[in-house]
Amino acid sequence: MSVRLMVVDDHRLLAEALASALKLRGHRVLAAAAPGAGAAELVISRAPEVCLLGTAAPAEPGTFDPVVRIKREKPQIAVVVLGPVPNPRGIAAAFAAGASGYVRHDERIEGVERAMVKARTGEAAVAPQLLQQSFAELLNPAAEPDDEGARLLKMLTPREVEVLVRVAEGEDTRLIAAGMRIAPSTARTHVQRVLMKLGVGSRLEAAALAARTGLLDRASGPAPPGAG
Repeated sequence: MSVRLMVVDDHRLLAEALASALKLRGHRVLAAAAPGAGAAELVISRAPEVCLLGTAAPAEPGTFDPVVRIKREKPQIAVVVLGPVPNPRGIAAAFAAGASGYVRHDERIEGVERAMVKARTGEAAVAPQLLQQSFAELLNPAAEPDDEGARLLKMLTPREVEVLVRVAEGEDTRLIAAGMRIAPSTARTHVQRVLMKLGVGSRLEAAALAARTGLLDRASGPAPPGAG
């Protein structure tokens, strides 16, 4: 069953190679182009039955903006994403943008062909296991590091945030006290409160937790509302 399609990929060489392979299998490949500012316009103007859209970073913000525009202006075009070993969030983002399928970059040409044909008939062209993972991710999203960092930051007063930053920079109690112009005993109390609020047992653990959750990056911005 011949399909009229376009191949759009991050790497022009890969796009052209895939287009050539599909031509040999009897499909009508209209063009092969690398994505960019004009990718969506090119697909819309050529109006293929199926667009194979390759991406190396499916979870990156804005990756599927071309899909959104294609589906808005030419909803009859079926878009199948070609991506890396899939991240459930990336697959979910692809379908949320209007894609009809998701195929791994390392899939055999027969698998790509099957996905094209299914997408053209209006079916979801994705392995059931990948679809399951995507729904699970949408229903139970994993907490982002920044979300955890924001939660922890709200637990600390501005003074405790400064103490944590100094702890992460390796300052001992004496240096913290001198830098904040407070008594060493007061600095020690602040450190103990920070450790208690973060639920850690040492300064090293506090520094590691702050770095891992992005708390230190957030601490450099304005203090959270209501912190005292």
